[in-house]
Amino acid sequence: MPLPLSVPPLMLTTGPVPIYPEVLKALGAPVLYDYHPTFQEFYAGVIEKLRVAFRTDIAPVIMQGEAILGIEAAAAALISSNDVVLNLVSGVYGKGFEGWAARYGKEVIEIAVPFDEIIDPEAVRDAFRKRPDITVVSLCHHDTPSGTLNPLNEIGAIVAEYGAYLIVDAVSSFGGMDVHPQTAHADIFITSPSKCLGSTPGLSLISVSKRGWEKIERNDDAPRGSFLSLAAWKDASIPGRTFPVTPSIAEIYALDAALDRYAQEGSENVWARHAETATIARKGLLKLDIALWPKQEAWCAPTATAFKIPSGFTDVELRDRLLNEDGILLSLGRADTAGKVLRIAHMGASAQPEFARKTVAALSSILS
Repeated sequence: MPLPLSVPPLMLTTGPVPIYPEVLKALGAPVLYDYHPTFQEFYAGVIEKLRVAFRTDIAPVIMQGEAILGIEAAAAALISSNDVVLNLVSGVYGKGFEGWAARYGKEVIEIAVPFDEIIDPEAVRDAFRKRPDITVVSLCHHDTPSGTLNPLNEIGAIVAEYGAYLIVDAVSSFGGMDVHPQTAHADIFITSPSKCLGSTPGLSLISVSKRGWEKIERNDDAPRGSFLSLAAWKDASIPGRTFPVTPSIAEIYALDAALDRYAQEGSENVWARHAETATIARKGLLKLDIALWPKQEAWCAPTATAFKIPSGFTDVELRDRLLNEDGILLSLGRADTAGKVLRIAHMGASAQPEFARKTVAALSSILS
């Protein structure tokens, strides 16, 4: 059957995002047997490239499923029935973590702000003062339905000060800005290759700290012999070891190409390209008197811009006009932001200044 759209749109959606050409090429390479020594050595090399990109001292793991698997696996592995979890909620995905925290933990405490605001680090400090029994903190760094960016490093430093463990959802931020597991004091740090790295959506990329692994090993509640078992992947990159499940060979090839591209462009250059694209988009929207969704521009993420629907339009109508008249596809809001915003992604291959200019011009034409 033909694809639903005969002419692919300019995809400025928040994920999956357009795949870089060299990554698409890598997907077409011959698939090797996962037990073959050649593939196992190649896999170990990919893990090392990911460790370098993460700027961490410990080999990360790759789980075989999109990042929601990694986030749920992190909750299941780190949170025990004795843990009090502080869940920080500034958006849809932060709120969504509550269900897993409640499933595995003893108690869940929540700091929640309106979805056009961000978490105040001092509120986290105050929570520890009131409840010194908090042992695990969870935070979504960039909640894409809101386009907001939480102050992760500041929050992470406070969590570390009180000796708690930190789970970070960096799915839509890593690779698009200066954020890394160790500088964030993250004990489990989850991201996706299908956002700012410009690869495919079928993998979870996870960094676990030394103390994080130690807690997982002590946690009798952590899954063992399960697709959710994070511990099962701990040493999977050592050649000669058995993979817990058959890895998605083609997606490992794609990730390898994406990591090579990230290194070749230079991480700082990649972050600057994302930031420039987002700045152009925000300034252009404000010139059109289109309001940003976050209450303060300083809270906006460099990897996605969420804006309020202008008067006289619905979200679906405006999205469809952009698609049908200009060939630009944006994302709708989700859950609490549904019907209230459209979102322009600046991730990976879509983080190009000319794409932001084209989107602003198209909006200007529609509004006039």
